Amino acid sequence: MNAAEGIYPDFEGLLQREGRLAGTSWGLFPHQSRGTPSFITPQGVLDARQCIRTGTVFGLDYPADAFDPGMSLKRGAPRHTIYSSHPAHRDDYLDGYYLQGSTQIDGLRHRRADDVGFYNGTPDDRITEGTPDLGIQEWAENPITGRGVLVDLEGHRDEAGEPIDHAGGEPLTLDLVESALKARSLSTQPGDILMLHTGWCEWFLGLSAEDKQRIRQSRKASGMAQSREFTAWAWDNRFAVLAADNFALECLPAVPDSPYRHSAANDNGMMHQQLLAKLGLPLGELWKLGPLARHMRSTGRWDAFITIKPLNITGGTGSPANATAIT
Repeated sequence: MNAAEGIYPDFEGLLQREGRLAGTSWGLFPHQSRGTPSFITPQGVLDARQCIRTGTVFGLDYPADAFDPGMSLKRGAPRHTIYSSHPAHRDDYLDGYYLQGSTQIDGLRHRRADDVGFYNGTPDDRITEGTPDLGIQEWAENPITGRGVLVDLEGHRDEAGEPIDHAGGEPLTLDLVESALKARSLSTQPGDILMLHTGWCEWFLGLSAEDKQRIRQSRKASGMAQSREFTAWAWDNRFAVLAADNFALECLPAVPDSPYRHSAANDNGMMHQQLLAKLGLPLGELWKLGPLARHMRSTGRWDAFITIKPLNITGGTGSPANATAIT
């Protein structure tokens, strides 16, 4: 294995690393704080131009106040104030702006692994306001740009006459993802930005205020089922980013047989610690994928040129994704 030349161990190889390094990508990437976006090479960015065929552009972010109420019990909608200092002037600011309150990308300091700590062994006292370690500014100053592939899980299940059960918080399996890829004759490449279209956001936003509160209190949301197979698959396919149009990418609550019940006890068995703190794999959540999915159904093309440009906030744990797709 020569990580400097872009050759990385598979997931089983990661598990064979010694001590705290077992199951992690710590120290493997040339730019330590960048994580799996390092899989995108300059040639990969150039090749992604081939995804632009129609010149159609899609913004993949919902409004900052779209999820009010949302699933989060703490994050609320920002308060927008416009002011003026004279009749010809207007300026504005936001109060209570939760950077992960709507469409977002989780940074590498968003999660600490219960058993081994923050990504790359970054000390806890470095994860605070104003320090740059693992901060979201890394991807703002060097945006994530490359080929995106949309996996239409909603469309695949609808075609089978088995709509995804969003109200019940259905866990979605890796088998479903692979079946949807096969049905569209899709293949992935190292450095791809993988987008999972479940239909959850449009379903949730279409509910009444009362039903949104009911779903919020149920603490159930459809998403990927927690499994070592999924995390191994994500790493072995060399995805740069995993994104989805649902609350947490993975299902809520974690499945009863989650392999992370003990290693991620503070997260009740969720995969976030494995993906973010151990693999360095950024997660996109609450992405606006419906319009893009419908366009792709009409064209029969499932890839796009993707840009992700988070806010340049030193030490941010996450940010609005500011994601764009060009097909």
